[in-house]
Order: sequence, then C-alpha cells, then structure tokens
Amino acid sequence: MNTGKVDVLLGLQWGDEGKGKVVDVLTPHYDVIARFQGGPNAGHTLEFEGQKYVLRSIPSGIFQGGKVNIIGNGVVLAPDLFMDEAKDLEKSGHPLKERLHISKKAHLIMPTHRILDRAIEAAKGKNKVGTTGKGIGPTYTDKVSRNGLRVGDILDHFEEKYAAHKERHMKMLKALGWTDFDGFDEVEKKWMEGVAYMMEFHFVDSEHEINRTLRAGKNILCEGAQGTMLDVDFGSYPFVTSSNTICAGACIGLGIGPNKIGNVYGIMKAYCTRVGAGPFPTELFDETGKTIRDLGHEYGAVTGRERRCGWVDLVQLKYSVMVNGVTQLILMKSDVLDAFDTVKACVAYRLKDGSETTELPYEIDDVTPVYKEFKGWKTDMTKMTSESQFPQAFKDYIKFIEDFLETPISIVSVGPDREATIER
Repeated sequence: MNTGKVDVLLGLQWGDEGKGKVVDVLTPHYDVIARFQGGPNAGHTLEFEGQKYVLRSIPSGIFQGGKVNIIGNGVVLAPDLFMDEAKDLEKSGHPLKERLHISKKAHLIMPTHRILDRAIEAAKGKNKVGTTGKGIGPTYTDKVSRNGLRVGDILDHFEEKYAAHKERHMKMLKALGWTDFDGFDEVEKKWMEGVAYMMEFHFVDSEHEINRTLRAGKNILCEGAQGTMLDVDFGSYPFVTSSNTICAGACIGLGIGPNKIGNVYGIMKAYCTRVGAGPFPTELFDETGKTIRDLGHEYGAVTGRERRCGWVDLVQLKYSVMVNGVTQLILMKSDVLDAFDTVKACVAYRLKDGSETTELPYEIDDVTPVYKEFKGWKTDMTKMTSESQFPQAFKDYIKFIEDFLETPISIVSVGPDREATIER
C-alpha cells in the first residue's frame, strides 16, 4: 500500500528563523500544509510578486492554488484575529473558504483570556515572561486544566458554554484584583462576529482527514510556529511558549503516528535572535549586535518589538537537532553577515566551575560562550542564484556548521525574496 509521508518544518532557535518563506518554497512538493501548534503570536512573513503578507494562524501554503491547508487541533485560535487575517487574504484574491480546514478540537482564545494574560503578567512584576499578550498562555492553561472552549463547541449550545467560561474568568480576574476592562464590550462584539465568520469554513476532524490523506498516498507538510528553544518542555523555561514546538508536537497537534514522520527540516539563522525576556548566551550588547539587528530588520512581524541579536549558538543548535531528529538544515539570512570582517560561532559553554561543555545544561543563564572565529566573506550574496557563486569563506562557514551539527544544510537563503533561495 502506497502511503504518503509527513515532513515537518520547524524553527531551531527562539523563533523568527524565517519559516514562512521556506514553507512557501517547499509547498509545491506537498498536497496538504498543516499548522500543529501555537496561536496568533506567530508571524510568518511571506514576500512575493511585490506583496508582503504576515500569516498568524493560517498555514503558509494558502497561496498555492488547490492545496488543502489545515489548522490542527494543537493550535489555539482567536476568531476575531482569524477573521481579520482571512479577510485580508480574501481581498488579495485568495479563495480561502475552499482551501482552509479548521480542526474541531482546536481551542478558542476568548476575549477574557487576553485580559487574564495581562493580569497574570502584571502580577509577576519583575519576573515577567514577556508574552505577546494575545491570551495564548491562559488558553493553553484552560486546555490542560480541562476547562477549554473548542471550535467544535461553536456548533452546539455555544452561547451557554461561552457565558459559563466567561463567568469563570471574571471570578479569576476579580481574585487577581484586575479592574481594567476598557473597550471589552467592543472586543467581545467583534469576537462574536469572528465566530459567525468562522462558521463559513470547513470544521473537520483533522486527525481523520490527515490520516485519510496519507492512506491516499498524498504528502503533508507540517508547519511549526515559534522555535525549539520556546518549547514548553525543552526550551529555556519559564521563558517559553505554552505548547510543544518540537517535532513531537506535530504528532500531538495533528494526530499522526510517529512512524509517519519522514524528513524533519530544521530552520536556523546564520546568527541568533530572541524576543522578550529569558536567557540568551550569545547575545551581543555592542555595535555588532545593533548592526545585525538593523541589517536583518530584526523587529517582530506581529509586535514590532526589537529583537535581541547575537552570534550563532552551535551548542544550542546541536541540542535542537537532537530533540527534533532533524534530517536537513535550512540556513537563513546568511546575507545579513555579508559585510563583517569576522564572523563568530559559539562552539562550547564555559560553566561557573570553569569546565566546558557542548551539551545544553539545565540552566543557561550564566554560561559563557566559547567562540570560534571565521574570516568574513565580505561579498554581497543577495543576487546569487547558485552554490557555485558562494565565496570560499562562506563555504568554509557552512562546512563547519554541517560537521559540528552532523546534519547537511540543504537550502541556503541569501535574501528576503522567494527567488533568493538556493537549494544545494
């Protein structure tokens, strides 16, 4: 029996690795594109034909005609934000309603979840996590504590269910001493409009749909949001997101057996960035860090926040390759380092006791990175179209990364456009 395969594409750092663009390059090879976790805190930016799109909840395969895109059960969905995003895409001429299927088991982000997000973050004082304030944490909390409201609930006695959940949240907010409900009625009204709009889409049992697709011999690409170091189990806890961002999350977030996973594409930048609070061993606080931020346009796609920037961390990446079972690496934004005389890569951590390790320890707050220096390639690579044009210094840098991570780099991106993507 010819069964299809499931490949997984995910970020290996702290998110913002450039997943959206790569999905767009890979999608022609797949029949179905599926999102398996996260919520509208993701911002996958795609640029083509002179247009720029930021996708938050909708899978990045939506621009490829005739392909099914699935929002899986592991995703949390805000109806009002979903409506804004979908209507924008419809305006640009993409017929979403035929192409997009939503899992009935996906959880809904309620307006009160967003207020809870702010209230809980405020209560933490100086121990803030730096959430995007979109209600994602409280929604996953409700899910795990078995109090969640799901897409499938829209179809049956929804008003009653919604009212009961809202009342429970209001009690929690009262206990937190929260009084700021400014503009809530407007938000709630629009949220309900979003629920009505969502009903124009296909609600599906995505686990059945996905496994039927595989039995029919078709191929699926699973798209992760955020990055490995934001995984709730394996990331830099507690400064993490609330879902499993690693490869195993695709099995849970879509209902796929682990034996169905084929290729695992791990996306990494040629340097490293992080948004919000939390440890970041290779962070640069000097002019170099600022230069990387400016050249790489490292500002959040959804929030506009400045991203913290640093050299690539191969200790952290080795860990990510291991926990995800990465089979192929995809190197993004190499062109950002085009002008540097020297490029560095962290190859070990020095611990407090003076010893060195290449294994990611439990605490990474106070490790000191040990760097290897590379000669910069000092070449504008943005117009390059084949590997043969790469400068030797850049080839050396790639070879070192491949050897250290024991994984091949199969795609190199040298610019933001769809065209500036070189398959090796």
